[in-house]
Amino acid sequence: MIQDSRHVEFMNLAMDQAKIAYALGEVPIGAVIVKDDEVIAYSYNQTEYLQNPIGHAELLVIESASKKLHTRRLLDCTLYVTLEPCSMCAGAIILSRIPIVYFASMDSKAGAVLSLYELLNDKRLNHQCEVHQGIMAKESSELLSSFFRDLREGRIQKTKELGNNSET
Repeated sequence: MIQDSRHVEFMNLAMDQAKIAYALGEVPIGAVIVKDDEVIAYSYNQTEYLQNPIGHAELLVIESASKKLHTRRLLDCTLYVTLEPCSMCAGAIILSRIPIVYFASMDSKAGAVLSLYELLNDKRLNHQCEVHQGIMAKESSELLSSFFRDLREGRIQKTKELGNNSET
């Protein structure tokens, strides 16, 4: 059982990934996958760098964790992500069988976990997740608001030097 302070620690790591995305001109979303109280993989949004609409932090971290664990089923893993997953990412979470998801802030425009849809708890699907919301929600929301303000005001520089930083 992971202690509450560890949840904050893991979400902090996801926030660190979101800050890397911000610095690179990507929407600042970060994700971490943990198994047995150990970080297995981490990543951040890379849709601009990859010029790929599926370059979401959640998909990249799931791919990285699957490679590291040599399995498509991420049983006994926990996902920490700074923003409520969209429907595409929720689908990947279901398909990878991640049992527990923590996300920081809600996404009223694309959230598919609690906001617009409740895909991770839809009994019609073959897998449901335990969902927790709110750890570091304020920090995540402030980072996103700051990013979009900077983007509107032309202060975002899109650099691509660091490239793919999904890690295992």
